[in-house]
Order: sequence, then structure tokens, then C-alpha cells
Amino acid sequence: MTSGAAMNSAGPAAEASLTDHLRHWAEHRPQQRAFSHVAFPDRSFGGLHRTLGWRALDARARAVAARLATVASPGERAALVLPQGLDYVAGFLGCLYAGVIAVPLFGPELPGHGDRLAAVLADCEPACLLTDSTAAPAIRDLVRERRLPDVPVLPVDRLPAARDGFGPDGDGGRSVTRPGARPGSSPESGPRPGPGPDDIAYLQYTSGSTRSPAGVMISHANVVANAHQALEAFVADPRTSTTVGWLPLFHDMGLVLSIAAPVVGGFPSVLMDPGDFLRDPARWLRLLGSYEGTISAAPNFAYDYCVARTAPEDVEELRLDRVRVLINGSEPVRAGTVERFRKAFAPAGLAPTAHCPAYGLAEATVFVTASPLGEPLSAVACRADALAAGRIEVSTADDGHTESAVLVSCGTPVGQELRIVGADGGVLQAGHVGEIQVRGPNIGLGYWKHAGQTAETFGFGAGEDWLRTGDLGALHEGRLLVTGRLKDVLVVDGRNHYPQDIEETVQSVVPLVRRDHLAAFGVTRPDAVGEELVVVAEHRRDADPTADDLRVAERAVRAAVSARHGLRLGSLLLVPPGSVPRTSSGKVSRAATRKRFLDDGFGPR
Repeated sequence: MTSGAAMNSAGPAAEASLTDHLRHWAEHRPQQRAFSHVAFPDRSFGGLHRTLGWRALDARARAVAARLATVASPGERAALVLPQGLDYVAGFLGCLYAGVIAVPLFGPELPGHGDRLAAVLADCEPACLLTDSTAAPAIRDLVRERRLPDVPVLPVDRLPAARDGFGPDGDGGRSVTRPGARPGSSPESGPRPGPGPDDIAYLQYTSGSTRSPAGVMISHANVVANAHQALEAFVADPRTSTTVGWLPLFHDMGLVLSIAAPVVGGFPSVLMDPGDFLRDPARWLRLLGSYEGTISAAPNFAYDYCVARTAPEDVEELRLDRVRVLINGSEPVRAGTVERFRKAFAPAGLAPTAHCPAYGLAEATVFVTASPLGEPLSAVACRADALAAGRIEVSTADDGHTESAVLVSCGTPVGQELRIVGADGGVLQAGHVGEIQVRGPNIGLGYWKHAGQTAETFGFGAGEDWLRTGDLGALHEGRLLVTGRLKDVLVVDGRNHYPQDIEETVQSVVPLVRRDHLAAFGVTRPDAVGEELVVVAEHRRDADPTADDLRVAERAVRAAVSARHGLRLGSLLLVPPGSVPRTSSGKVSRAATRKRFLDDGFGPR
């Protein structure tokens, strides 16, 4: 652990912990704006801004740590079950101060995820639950109804330092709150003993898009290393940077980009609730233009959502010339999405090079690869037949009517090593599709309470320390092309078919389908010989499809899937909006959709 004396105004040593960094900025930049939260009550246009300076944030985190010390011992877990906001940030950092393992989760108000919340709480066995006074009654009800252990429920907003540093920020989030630190909580009190770099800082539960959620053990060293990697990839100058994020703080990308990287880099972070983004994505876009050097991130579907839900008159009012980086990650990046977003918001000053495709996963804390800053999108048109056979072959004009698949480059590793491995365990040369494996200081310690799964995925104890990501991809001209999830791939007649490509085909030929609200997967054929394709798709909210509409849709999908992918469609189900299961981070869960289909959850087949 780096001592306070070793720190300077430029920043602590690279190996310092998150709380070392927090204490440093509290001492050297006490009144500078650190974290802001923007709420949108009563459909307000500009939002209600609340801000904490670095000293006030440090005081609040220490208050959480002091309270935790009365109910939990170092190494025990504290689950964060509260809404997005400043209390969440203070609660997370307070856990790290106390040496208590944080478990970033969400409150019971998140619709459709009560079962997941209860399952994770049962798995991590927390010593206490951190919440706020508004969510506390619902949390107690959940514990009672699900028959979970009755542990202390601590409302973070009622702790002694809870109101220090709060203040309305009527200047659009750009003014600085000037709080006073409480006696005994200032950084001048000096460093206190804390956990070591290899101790567990928090459990990052996976989103569950392909399997049941599992808690990845992220060490104090892991999160700082990945924060530095994110800074190297996305932040050209921390002194003129601000992150603006709506991604949930319980999600790996939201946690690292909106909390860890700003704390390590010493620059401001602006938060908004994911629900406020979904209700009106223009709120996020307006915030992006409210700061200089803005950095933000979203999964691919969110960029299409912005295009579909932002009126032209709203675009005219935006100032996106201030946006430095828009990270596109969490799922395969679509070139069409990037182009639609660029064209829609170019009139607002969005730079054509702002879009930054990236690749990452919870097991690597989050970030693995990123496209170089300031470079235009790099996309590769690949021959579909070669891709199905596991090769990257660039499609040319001479290919005639051969179908092609466009893959977007996700750049190069940042402070890590990456390789592509075949089914036999051998390392593949460039241009060949295999499993993406990663090695670096950001790779987590394994899965909580799952030693067998840890050994299989992380390679520990087997003479290897490469992380098996479960993702498929290839290296092309030195850059990573992600082709899909290993567990999602449909193998028919010895050829690989990627569900996201099939889903794109379906939504492009059936106007009734809600974009990015469908799942393609394989099920065992009735004759038990191989797999057949099933697609479950939500219809648009403004549609009420008739039996004739369904027959027309099925014929169109059958023809398109046969022509473009060489596949026979087994079933197409058009279901009402909200029927296709999604993970807590908003992605479609193909595994859960497949299970619901097999359990006749969409109705008798």
C-alpha cells in the first residue's frame, strides 16, 4: 500500500489502491467536483444536479466504512442494493476502506430481476445490505418474502456524513460544491491499515446472458490495473476529461468507467439513472454536450435506440462537438449502427472518429481491447461461407453473389496479452476463428465459491494463466474481430452460425419486429438428429399482428435465412413487447429465452 507521504498532486503511484487515490485527491483537490448525479423528476428538461467534491466524497466513504466496521469483519460481504447515485459511489468506496468485499447489485425496484437479486444474495451471503432510506422497506420485504438471512440493513444516506457536500448544481453540473469536512474525517488524519492488493475488493456478478450469474472475484490490484488500462485507451488528458454514464454501476463497464477510472485519474464523473436514459435518451445526449472532453460508453443497442427515439428538433439543440469518446461494447458492434448514429448526430457536431468499438468481459474486470483514439471505424466484409468454416476471408467484388458478414474491429489489447486458440488448444494464426484468451494484471481471481469453474475458465493450477473468455474471434491485420459467443453458436452440418447475424437478418426483413428485441438459438430437432433454428422476436409496440401477418413474417424469415445463411427455420415466434428475457445490463439473454421456449413459457408449441 502506498503511503500518503508518497503521494503528490500529480497523482499517487500506479500500484496505489482506489482508496489511496481517493485520499490523495481529497487532500490535493478537496473542493474540486468529483461526482455528480443528475435526476429527472417530473419530466424536467435539464435535470436536478447534485454534486460531491473529493473531500466530501472521502468523508462519506469513511462514514460508510466506520458503520460497516460495527456489523462486518474484513473479508465479509456487503451487498449494495440501492439506486444509482452518489450514495452508491460512497457505499462502494466505503466497503473498500473497511476491507469488506463489496457486492455491487441493484434495488428491488428493478423490474423483472427479483429472482436474480435473491439468487445473488443467497450466493454471496452478505453480512449486511447497504441501501438508502427510500429502498430500505422494499429490501426488508424482499429478505422476508424470499426467506433470506436477516442481516443488518444500513441506509447510507442516514449516516453522519451523508449530507456533506450535497448541493443543487443549477449550472448544468459545471459548478463546484464547496463542502466542509467533518472533524476526524479529513485526509490529513493519515493512512490507515487496509487490505492488500491481492485481497478481494468486490464480487462482479456476470450479467447472465449465456448462463446463471456467477461472482467474479476482483482484487484491489485488478480494478486499479484495469482503471489505468481504461485511462490509457480512452482518456487523452485527465485534466480536461469528464465521464458521463447511465450504465448501471452494478455492471462491470459502468463500475470501472464511472467510478474506478475517475477515482484513479482524478477527474469528474457524472451519473444518471438507466431508467432515465430509456425514458428519454436525449437526456444522455444533452449531458454529453454539457462538459468538455466527454467520455461515455453504451452497448450497441443503445446507439440505435438514440437514433430511433431522438427527434430531429432535439438534435438541433445538442452540442456533441465536446464529445471525445463514445465506447461501444458489451455485445457485437454493428457497422450499420455506428453509421446510423454518426449520420443522425453529425449535425450536432459529433466527430466521425468519436465512436470507439471495444471488447471486454467481467472476468477481465472489464476492458480488454479498444480501437485507437481518433481513428475512423474499421470494418471488414468477410465471406460468410469462409466465416462459417472458421476463417476470415475478405469479400471482394469478384465474389459475385456470395454473402458477406461485416465485422467491426475492436482494436488491440491495452496492457494485456491476447491470443486465439483452436478447439485442440493450439494457438491459431491470424485469420482463423477460435476462442479469445487473455492474460494480464486485470484478470480476476476466479469465481466465488466455484473452484471447478474457476480452474476451467481461468486456467489456475493447470500450468496456464490464460483466461478462457468463451468468446470467439480472430486477429486480422493485428486487430481483434469478435464473431460471437462460443455457447451461442449454432453448429449445423459442421458449420458455425452466429445468432447475432441471424437476428440481424430477421429484423431486416420483418418490419413488425422490434429492433434488438429478439433471440436466435438452436434446439434439438424432433428426430434428435442435430439442431434446428428457432427465433423468438418481440413485435413492435404499435403493432397488433394478425394470423396473416404472422404467416407472411414466417415466409419472409424462412426465405431470407435459407438464402443468407443456408439454414432451415424451425420456428418463428412473434411475442408481445417485454416477453424476451434480458439480463440486468439490458442485453437479450438467449439462454433464458431458449429455456423459456423449451418450458413452453411462450405458449404451447
